[in-house]
Amino acid sequence: MSKQPLFLFPTAEKSVEIEIGSRSTRKFHGDIASLVRDSKFQTPNSKFVFQTHGLAERFAEILRDYDVSIPQTSLLVGDLSGGFEIPSLNLTVFTETDIFGESMQAEFQKTKDKRQRTKSKLSAFISDFRDLKPNDFVVHVDHGIGRFEGLQTITAQGSEREFMLLVYAENTKLFVPVERLDLVSRYSSGEATQPTLDRLGGLGWQKTKAKAKRAMRDMADELLRLYAERKLVQGFAFSGDTPWQIEFEDAFPYQLTTDQAAAIEDTKQDMEIAVPMDRLIVGDVGYGKTEVAMRAAFKAVMDGKQVAILTPTTVLAYQHAETFKNRFAAFPVKTELLSRFRSVKEQKSVVEKTEKGEVDILIGTHRILSNDVKMPKLGLVVVDEEQRFGVAHKEKLKQLKKKVDVLTLSATPIPRTLNMSLLGMRDMSVIETPPRDRLAINTQVVQFSEGVIKSAIELEMARNGQVFFIHNRVETIESIAAHVNKIVPNARIIFAHGQMNEKEMENAVLDFVAYKYDVLVATTIIENGIDIPRANTIIINRADNYGLSQLYQLRGRVGRSNRRAYAYLLIPSELELTPIARRRLSAIREFSDLGAGFRIAALDLELRGAGNILGGQQSGQLDALGFDLYTKMLERTIQELKGETVEDETSVSINLGVDVSIPQDYINETSQRLRTYKRISSADSESILQQIYAEINDRYGKMPDSVNNLFEYARLRKQAELMHVVSVDKAQNGLAIKLGENAKVAPEKLMEFLSTNETANFSPNGILRVEVKSENPIGAARAVLEKIRR
Repeated sequence: MSKQPLFLFPTAEKSVEIEIGSRSTRKFHGDIASLVRDSKFQTPNSKFVFQTHGLAERFAEILRDYDVSIPQTSLLVGDLSGGFEIPSLNLTVFTETDIFGESMQAEFQKTKDKRQRTKSKLSAFISDFRDLKPNDFVVHVDHGIGRFEGLQTITAQGSEREFMLLVYAENTKLFVPVERLDLVSRYSSGEATQPTLDRLGGLGWQKTKAKAKRAMRDMADELLRLYAERKLVQGFAFSGDTPWQIEFEDAFPYQLTTDQAAAIEDTKQDMEIAVPMDRLIVGDVGYGKTEVAMRAAFKAVMDGKQVAILTPTTVLAYQHAETFKNRFAAFPVKTELLSRFRSVKEQKSVVEKTEKGEVDILIGTHRILSNDVKMPKLGLVVVDEEQRFGVAHKEKLKQLKKKVDVLTLSATPIPRTLNMSLLGMRDMSVIETPPRDRLAINTQVVQFSEGVIKSAIELEMARNGQVFFIHNRVETIESIAAHVNKIVPNARIIFAHGQMNEKEMENAVLDFVAYKYDVLVATTIIENGIDIPRANTIIINRADNYGLSQLYQLRGRVGRSNRRAYAYLLIPSELELTPIARRRLSAIREFSDLGAGFRIAALDLELRGAGNILGGQQSGQLDALGFDLYTKMLERTIQELKGETVEDETSVSINLGVDVSIPQDYINETSQRLRTYKRISSADSESILQQIYAEINDRYGKMPDSVNNLFEYARLRKQAELMHVVSVDKAQNGLAIKLGENAKVAPEKLMEFLSTNETANFSPNGILRVEVKSENPIGAARAVLEKIRR
């Protein structure tokens, strides 16, 4: 322990030196479980110092995964190179370096999103029972739509087993073993009405599935035809990175997040092959999608190609133009803006220069898609928020996609786009990692009141910030602006809407950007892309009238700096809200965490109605099966039509009398236990099982034997399914393994096994019986299957 002279007190006679003993804190290198168990962590005098509020908040988020919460007063923001202990004061101070050892951003990514890169894109959307509650509807693959009633423990054959209880029509009950939750998925569709429960043992469910399968094949045929056409077209293969590209990328003033780097790598790889790129970049508002687009654009320009950047609004086009101009200033790249913000004369000049090849990057609204705009060397089209474009413009884009590379950016993708991406029709990169110092948006759903509006605006003005007030009725926007001015007389207020002439609207928005006004009262023209870091409060009037994606996009206009942002969703009396509006508002409130765009998109699939997702013909099938099962079946149908090898769906029955439950004293919360059962039973590879194992071990500590058995059971089931085994049962002195007609068993290996095991016999009806003395019947069964497999 070192002794540091901490204070010098000069007195009349002499200086008094006080020494306080201190020492360095222990380093944890990202081992959060050890930190939580450390005695120093649990003392009231422990403090945690982080460089930004965002990092502190995310550390608290990580701790919640370990069922630990720490008081807000223990989280401090400052800049310390390392932590220290002062035993005499019982004080311990930890820094992010002590806890994580390396940059917290990278560690947060590892701790929070360990499995993001390897899990299937589908699983990011398909429910994992995280939010499943009693009385929610679920779908069982073999029995159809039932109602979830909870988990029940039943004693059978002398041991306790946990089951999921489902209730079907006429109050019949089905007990699903927890180790087979892969057969159950949450029911979600676009219909607001409740689904009809199926009859257990009836033929109705099988007919529904067969009808849906036929409809899927028709749709998948059409999708694959379009996909195949695109793959057959000879595209342009861009060159590798030039020295200028490296210089351009090095000029980026921020550190790339892991997901950003992966999205950039994916995009470049697509561009360097001679097939037209069609990549979707999904990422929350402000997560750095534009930087991915700028690097792709630079790459295209370096090969002498032109780039079109397509935005849904004039304001967003203007802001993109400014961003691109500043970012490309040091290089001989000509960027131009084409939108109604420019005069007719200016537009004509830009169109002429573009046709002559003098413009490298053309940024604009759907005006770019007009017939008079010709880009002879077009190589890349970047589409920002595709869902905001009309049908005709989308059709034009569809034609473009057959010829040139297309990069689509979206914060909450439209469900059709989402579905296509999930099913491998389009390539998708996901940016889920928030920027280093980003804070979650504080979202409040409140009844309209002058008091709320007054305090929200005054609070923001007190910290020299700005406020968006969204009112989506053009005819009453002026009176609302006057009303807000009356409530907060000292606020400088301006209004803007899409029906103003372009010069007026441009000036209003740009004056707000220049901080000439405190409050911008506007329609949803600000929904897409206006980036004003000073604006950190948004008030949305009649929030119940907006779709979920729209609310999410609007709210994303604030919280783009390292300041805490606030969103106030004003509604009439709760009694006046429709059930759909109520669910939308509770969802937006619930998903105020960072990177919630994905779950918003998945929920929007559920809330918005399926008709506009897949077209009318498919919506009936989606409602009959539920989104999860529909998507899985469609994925399988597409694989079959592509000619890929699709294993027959076999269901193996395993009864070995082994405890495979997760004890309540190991994982206490029912929803977490359900989620863990679901994830283990749905894991489709050894690597995913190992990841889940490491994660559970890290979060909850050493596993009880029964949880280890659950993992071994999952491995045995996967092995048995691949070999087309019908059942694995515990027999009197060992095992009885029934092989299917097409079992993948090597006859010579089976003969060798029978000749070297005197107690083994194989009956004509395909049952292999073998005596086993092992106390671990799961391990014994796996060993037998391994010896005879083909």
